Parts: sequence; C-alpha cells; structure tokens
Amino acid sequence: MTFHTLCVPLGILQTLIDWDTRLTLAVNGCHNDYWDTFMMLFSGRFIWIPFYLSFVLVMFRNFHWRVNVACLVVGILLLVINDQVCSSLIRGMIGRMRPANLDNPISPLIHIVDGYRGGRFGFPSAHATNCWGTAFFVIYVFRRHLLSFTMAGWALLMCYSRAYLGVHYVGDLLAGTLLGLFNASVVYYVFQRSMRRTCETLKPSQVNSPQMYVPVIVCWSETALMLILAIGVYPS
Repeated sequence: MTFHTLCVPLGILQTLIDWDTRLTLAVNGCHNDYWDTFMMLFSGRFIWIPFYLSFVLVMFRNFHWRVNVACLVVGILLLVINDQVCSSLIRGMIGRMRPANLDNPISPLIHIVDGYRGGRFGFPSAHATNCWGTAFFVIYVFRRHLLSFTMAGWALLMCYSRAYLGVHYVGDLLAGTLLGLFNASVVYYVFQRSMRRTCETLKPSQVNSPQMYVPVIVCWSETALMLILAIGVYPS
C-alpha cells in the first residue's frame, strides 16, 4: 500500500470526525435550563423502570409462562451482549474520549449539565446500543405499528439527550444504533429459528389484546411527566 492510497482514507476519516464534532457542538449548543432538566431526566436509567415493567405485565397477562421465560432470557442475553461488546470490547480498542471529558481538547466548548461528564471513553454509546437493541428486538417480536413507532421515538430521543448533554458525539450514537440493530437482528434470528412456535405465539394474529399497548401509554405518560417536572425545576 502506497503513502498516497493510505492518505486518502485517512483524509476522509478526518473529514468525518470534523463533521461529527461540529454536529455534536451544534446539538449541545442549543440549550436552556428547562431542556437541561428534561434531558437529564430522560437520559436516566432508573426513571424508565415503570416502562420496562409494563412489558413484564403485558407478557404475563397474555402469554404462557414458558413464552415469558423464553423472552426474558433472550432479552437479558441481548443486553449482556450489547454491554460486553460495547463497553468491554470496542471502547477499549477505539479509545475515543467523550466530548465532555476534561482531557478532550473540545471539552471547554461543551455545555455541562449538573457537572455530569460521563466516563472516559464513549465510542460506541452504550445508551444507544441498549436502547436501539431493545427497540429493534421489541419491533421484531411484537410487530405492532404503534408500539414500533413508540420504541423508535423513545430510542431516538434517548440518543438526542446524550448528544445534548455533551457526553457523546453524534458518531458515537450512530455507531451504537448500528451495533444495537446488528445484535438485535442476530439474537432474534437465533430466537426465531430455535423457538419458532414461541415466536408464532407473539404475533398480532394470535393475541390482539388492548393490554399490548400498555407500554405505549406508560412511555408517553412518563415523557409527559418529565416535561411537567422540568417546568417545576426551571427557574422563573
């Protein structure tokens, strides 16, 4: 490989990194106290526990316990794969610092919310990998339009909140999205091939209960509650 052929892809990579940095600074720069509060709430992990539990409630109210156990095991397996591949494997190899990291040259340009800077490395985003991995798996399994749009909207807003808070580049989030899609697709393919009867049970033609839309209601109710709570915290 000649020096010239090596410089071409390196030049393209540097251009992409520059675009990524500019886009991240643009998203992070559009802020005020109200949205700071909302994005911190939305980006939290524990605040979404009712949303996760709503899936458990729906499953146990509508499906046989064997189906529930199978989905629970596969779901946990997907999360473990996402976490290990993202945090334990790729991040250490790439070593791309978060925008808000004090060792990052652009950190003085980043708007920090409540002193939150995240960890050292951020490529790919674990939030994006887990959220989109979960969203794609739910879309594959349940195949209900309103639930699918809700999961996509939830994951998309979660990614935006991470760039808004300055703890991830947009490229980190895009990489996490693609990784979540890949992992969810592989896990679902294996799940479908090995447990075909279970997958057939989950199809809309088999179960058309209104309870299947409980997660949709919970998701948007929680989002509305966060918008209201942010008003209460926002200084007048």
